[in-house]
Amino acid sequence: MDLILWRHAEAEPATSEISDEFRKLTGKGQKQASKMAYWLDSTLPDSCKILASPTMRTKETAEALAACGRKFKLLNELGPEAQVADVLKAANWPNSREPILIIGHQPYLGQVVAELLGHSLQEYSVRKGNVWWISQKPRETDEMHTYLKAIMSPDLVIK
Repeated sequence: MDLILWRHAEAEPATSEISDEFRKLTGKGQKQASKMAYWLDSTLPDSCKILASPTMRTKETAEALAACGRKFKLLNELGPEAQVADVLKAANWPNSREPILIIGHQPYLGQVVAELLGHSLQEYSVRKGNVWWISQKPRETDEMHTYLKAIMSPDLVIK
């Protein structure tokens, strides 16, 4: 199974007028989302299922990929307060037959990375706009092996 974790791109700060839920992407964030969407669209299998947090910034990040013809679904369970178990349940880890892309938030994305890579007491920092791709495949002994397949930053995408 492949689980791809994409942290939302850079967003405006929360203010007394704009709550966390309604923060929009900045101009830089829109560029980050566009670059990563370009890379993801050229890399993801057609069968990839895309799930996103319902916040404005994750929705706008997902819409960059939707502009490439990809459909996504918003899930309340992936909101900013989600826990590792919520994310793994939404992704049907490790039983999903298709790759799953989760568009979400810190700290839970970093916590999911740590959990799947066997470092549950540690938290990884997934930077804004970055993608972490985790794969699982059987070893010769039929034991499943989970590994970090790729980390991609919008700064590395040439579009």
